[in-house]
Amino acid sequence: MSVVSLISANSYEISQLRKSLENLLEPLGGMAAFVKPGNRVLLKPNLLTGSRPGKECVTRPEVVYCVAQMVKEAGGKPFLGDSPAFGSAKGVATASGYLPMIEELDLPVVEFHGKRYETVSEEFNHLRLCKEAIEADVVINLPKVKSHVQLTMTLGVKNLFGCVPGKMKAWWHLEAGKDSDRFGEMLVETARAINPDLTIVDGIIGHEGNGPSGGEPRDLGILAASTDVFACDRALLHILNVDPALVPTAAAADRLGLLPQLSHIEFPLLHPAEVQITDWKLPAALVPIDFGLPRVLKSTFKHFYIRWIKEPIKLYANR
Repeated sequence: MSVVSLISANSYEISQLRKSLENLLEPLGGMAAFVKPGNRVLLKPNLLTGSRPGKECVTRPEVVYCVAQMVKEAGGKPFLGDSPAFGSAKGVATASGYLPMIEELDLPVVEFHGKRYETVSEEFNHLRLCKEAIEADVVINLPKVKSHVQLTMTLGVKNLFGCVPGKMKAWWHLEAGKDSDRFGEMLVETARAINPDLTIVDGIIGHEGNGPSGGEPRDLGILAASTDVFACDRALLHILNVDPALVPTAAAADRLGLLPQLSHIEFPLLHPAEVQITDWKLPAALVPIDFGLPRVLKSTFKHFYIRWIKEPIKLYANR
């Protein structure tokens, strides 16, 4: 039976947050149950964009800071990695307030690169995943609770799409986006291939409405953790009162027999029913997953411009 640890938490203040995370992980054996001395540990936050600071579009740096501290104390060697939609991981992290934490902890930031890797599905065995996630000793998935105009919600499973490097994500929108069922299955197979050792969800403040970046912050006051990313997503959807059938990742996981019923999940601390809300805002209207070729080309050029022209100029000017 999968275990999902769930607690109420209302502060990003470091000392309070650290205590909250320790309480959250205690039923799972603490960080030492996942990280052994010398392990290289990938911390995979949601670094979508640095263009809307204060709108809670990314995993809060305080969460990553505390998790990185705990990894180090367990003897691990943490590093930060992601493949943002626009720009570089270092650029988005800096714009999102990560720089003081990165410098204090001497935390490496890694840009993801592709590597051909056969997933558990023959249909998606041509999907390229980043070697940094595949070769890490431990993967800690650190998603943000957000609504999503293409996929209804983005939680733990969707966050692992960031392990598809560079603009290949846009090409997968083109290749699989015409069929939301198939796109959802692609995301599920990505999550199965990465197989995170631990997922810790930042739900202290979520992002509702026209996410993943066009919505607004929403106080939720929750943290969730599990070794089973699908069970974690299922619990969060119950908290938000969102039908899993409306979320392509959850619907695909259900079809593949990976999405457990709540009755098949153990909740050692809070049960989702104890913190459920009924007024979470989903997108006003969904937009097609399929980018279309012109949009893919535009997106690819924008990514190239931000990462290789705009960010270097800004960093140089601030020296």
